Amino acid sequence: MTQRRSVAFHTLGCKLNFSETSTLSRMLERDGFEKKSFDEEADVYVINTCSVTDNADKECRQLVRRIQRRSPESVVVITGCYAQLKPKEIAEIQGVDLVLGAAEKFNISQHLKELTKGDSAKISSCDIEEVTGFNASFSIADRTRTFLKVQDGCDYNCSFCTIPMARGKSRSDNIANVVANAEQLAAQGVKEIVLTGVNLGDFGKGPDGNKKNEESFYDLIVALDKVEGVERYRISSIEPNLLTNEIISFVAGSNRFMPHFHIPLQSGSNKILGAMRRRYRRELYAERVAWIKSLMPQCCIGVDVIVGFPGETEEDFKETFDFLHSLDISYLHVFTYSERDNTKALEIEPVVPVHVRHQRNKTLRNLSYMKMQYFTQQHAGQTRKVLFEDHNKEGMMEGYTDNYIRIAAPYKGEWVNELIDWRL
Repeated sequence: MTQRRSVAFHTLGCKLNFSETSTLSRMLERDGFEKKSFDEEADVYVINTCSVTDNADKECRQLVRRIQRRSPESVVVITGCYAQLKPKEIAEIQGVDLVLGAAEKFNISQHLKELTKGDSAKISSCDIEEVTGFNASFSIADRTRTFLKVQDGCDYNCSFCTIPMARGKSRSDNIANVVANAEQLAAQGVKEIVLTGVNLGDFGKGPDGNKKNEESFYDLIVALDKVEGVERYRISSIEPNLLTNEIISFVAGSNRFMPHFHIPLQSGSNKILGAMRRRYRRELYAERVAWIKSLMPQCCIGVDVIVGFPGETEEDFKETFDFLHSLDISYLHVFTYSERDNTKALEIEPVVPVHVRHQRNKTLRNLSYMKMQYFTQQHAGQTRKVLFEDHNKEGMMEGYTDNYIRIAAPYKGEWVNELIDWRL
């Protein structure tokens, strides 16, 4: 009898990558592979990469070296955004056997059947313009929350971003398929679904990336709201210019969509927003936040922001800091700008020194901490429902309220995947 091959996965980057890794894992398990932890010895290691920052590239290289030390005869497969952007660079990393671009990652099973450990890495990739089609994906790390991919790619051309080059044109699943996936997840006991995509608010463009939105993101959430069995939905991240008052109002009136938005800002300076080629100004962003809070005072609002973008002066940074300080938001995801090949931002001067970028990052992370403390304190004494997750960390478990306040409690098995009334 032929021994089963084993496979281990590691994911770098966003929720979208986690949903795709989980789907690739299930595909290989159906084809007879035994899934193992990344820290165990396996016949095949798959690293699903990100390339938003330099750290993701470096981390990929470190992981390959780790595999080489532990299991030099194992096959190493690299896929994801870094693999699409720089396949030749990855193929030259000692120990890499297969590089799968955006069009080929969901054909991983066929590639592994044809692959033997060799001297040089095989590259299977194509120009990003040729990447079409939509591959639905979802993650099931534990039964409480799952990331459901409903959209891929991006038609925007922000000057700092490589994602359109790594994932191609904006394209989506259709509402009928998304609803069917949600019903399947509900049947498996999933209580919370996080909707994910590259540019989620652009949902509705067909799998060939045609320019017309046949369906809208609003249409999607209205349909999902009717799915029985799913207790909670979250919208992972949505551009402020695509987050319409209609969407906000619907979420405010829904029992299933949680009062929680994550809205990228990137800068509080209109000058820098222009240089970044963002499709809004700070005034529109402030309007969105104000409208959300007028309908849902308890709503949690997360913000992405980039520090150290080329041309960002101390005055520009202070403008961003003051703007964020003035907004009724709950937390920040702070990114330090890093140079990416083939982006327009490389042409912008002056370049902000790296040590200044790091200092600005630290300043905004401190602001984020204070914002979250204040947001949490506003809810002291309230009772809110918490969905607890199945992770026992030294006798403690964690969960989130509807409005995304993290709660820690002594571990109780009967609370896993249950909505518990919790006094804050």
